[in-house]
Amino acid sequence: MAKTSKTSKTSEAVVQNLTYEEAMSELESIVESLEGEQNPLEDSMKLFERGQALAVYCGALLESAQLKVQKLVGETISPFEEESE
Repeated sequence: MAKTSKTSKTSEAVVQNLTYEEAMSELESIVESLEGEQNPLEDSMKLFERGQALAVYCGALLESAQLKVQKLVGETISPFEEESE
């Protein structure tokens, strides 16, 4: 069981070195693999765990970016309005 914990910590450390775009791209690949391929259960579980770590990481990056934007513009963020052609 200690091996799984070590692997999980190593996986998290590697995730934290990715950019948002890299993490999101890998997450999309994992989702495609889980949806389309017939992987052995153990491989599917590893992919799922990696996907969960990537999803949490991407969420944290987005939240951090939102907080930075709020600091820059204040508490009121106006909704994005598309330009009409």
